[in-house]
Amino acid sequence: MVQNPNNWTRREWLQATAAGVTQAAIVAGARVRAAAPQSIGVQLYTVRDAIKANPKATLEAIARIGYKEIELGRAEISTLAPMAQSVGLTATSTHIEAPLVTGNWEAWAQFAPAAPGSERPTLAGALDVVRAHGIKYAVVSYLMPGERGTTAAAYEKFADQLNRAGETARAAGLTLAYHNHGFEFAPLADGQRPFDVLTARLDKSLVKLELDVFWVSITGTDPVGLVTRHKGAVALIHLKDKAKTAAAETDEQKVPPASFTEVGHGSLDFPAILRAAQAAGVAHYYVEQDHSPGDPVASLRQSYEYLRTLA
Repeated sequence: MVQNPNNWTRREWLQATAAGVTQAAIVAGARVRAAAPQSIGVQLYTVRDAIKANPKATLEAIARIGYKEIELGRAEISTLAPMAQSVGLTATSTHIEAPLVTGNWEAWAQFAPAAPGSERPTLAGALDVVRAHGIKYAVVSYLMPGERGTTAAAYEKFADQLNRAGETARAAGLTLAYHNHGFEFAPLADGQRPFDVLTARLDKSLVKLELDVFWVSITGTDPVGLVTRHKGAVALIHLKDKAKTAAAETDEQKVPPASFTEVGHGSLDFPAILRAAQAAGVAHYYVEQDHSPGDPVASLRQSYEYLRTLA
């Protein structure tokens, strides 16, 4: 998920055609097969506009497709988690803001302004709400450009903050995780990548990774190799495909919407990704499509149908 202040407009509805399903089946048969996860989830950022307009109908549509789990934002928990449960979906993970870990709310002021006279939430308080709704994972979703470090020492400090937050989460019966984007793979001045600095310092017994295979791939990094190298640390994974024409980029704000496509309809080798994820012990899989060319629910259906061809 990319934090973006813009609300992009939708184009015309894109129907999932029989030809599209056939193409997905051909792609699946051309590669070594891998079993799809038994339970597939959706990151609700995919349907962010629809959820605002009609949350119950949107969740019902997701459940009818066959999805079983959802990942949602912290602000949505109290409203959407019970609603999801009522239609047969389980909220298993939530994204939380980095300032709950770092204390740096200034960088998030544009996206999470403080209500007049109110206090900022604390990590402990946020985790209490997460636990109360039966959600097991709290995932630090993003570092704003203004809070990203430019040195390895800055990311080592962030890793230490994550480790301490991971202790707090474990004491609450939860698991903390960190979700990557593209900037973590842009080399620092000394040549090191933030992702490598973070993972070298993180205590994987306290902090897990939520690996987004699109953002890994678009930086020129192999998601299969990355999942394999971090076996035991990757607990959650975002399944999203990359258009065959997408150019390499580490700045997520420069990636055009057309770079995102339905799972099985782009350039990523999902049978290989799923094999690696299963061998690495990944617990939860969420389909996410940051931008859809038409109705995002139709895109979710196409992704689900492709994944089911791998079952």
